[in-house]
Amino acid sequence: MIEPLPDLLIEPIVRLALAEDLGRAGDVTAQACIDADATMRVVFATRQAGVVSGLACARLAILALDPKASFEATAADGQSVEAGAVLAKVTGNARAILSAERTALNLMGRLSGVATLTRAYVDRVDGTGARIVDTRKTTPGLRHLEKYAVRCGGGVNHRFGLDDAILIKDNHVAACGGIANALTRARAAAGHLTKIEVEVDSLSQLADALPHGADVIMLDNFTPDDLKKAVALTAGSVVLEASGGVNLQTVRAIAESGVQVISVGALTHSAPVLDIGLDAV
Repeated sequence: MIEPLPDLLIEPIVRLALAEDLGRAGDVTAQACIDADATMRVVFATRQAGVVSGLACARLAILALDPKASFEATAADGQSVEAGAVLAKVTGNARAILSAERTALNLMGRLSGVATLTRAYVDRVDGTGARIVDTRKTTPGLRHLEKYAVRCGGGVNHRFGLDDAILIKDNHVAACGGIANALTRARAAAGHLTKIEVEVDSLSQLADALPHGADVIMLDNFTPDDLKKAVALTAGSVVLEASGGVNLQTVRAIAESGVQVISVGALTHSAPVLDIGLDAV
């Protein structure tokens, strides 16, 4: 089971999205066409197979406009579903439901798309021991929701922001005069709970980094053969993360090299939206 996010973290995003959609005058179409006290029953249903994520976004969007509405989830985040699956049943004020519809579908479709793509990557590396992780290449304002969706798809989260781990990339190395200097300074500054990762782009840079105590080494755009050499060179002394050039066609060979972690920016920056609709019943 996927541990759900607290409503406290989701509700501000949902309300901001609703406010953007409602604009200055509210839903003028619903106001013009539907009696204020009219009720309706609807279902959220998939148009294609995928992995569900973001049901709470839909629930909170409906309840923000009709606190008395009934929202019954009939699926769970992290669940694989077929096309036509009913994800939730809703009864409530008709104006409210139709005004919340697009916000609910935008968020749930986006998150379910991330979860579905993540599951595809996780399935490709099954049995290798490698873990699929995300990156910070997320939609501004939606990072914790998209990273939650990655977990729904069976992936693992990388750092959430600049403040929860030290990650020394190529431009950091250039700015401070080399890998050794960067790692020495990072180790001196890091608290006892702060992990240190360094990016390298060659086997020679990997050899330079090894004596300086990184917790994780990111192997950037290594070929599968060089990944295997890196695994042999380090012999389990440090966590190795493969990054760059990762797609559904290459990820299996990368995983079979023996690296422990594979980071995939596409999980969040290129996931197609899962087609979900709202249907009156």
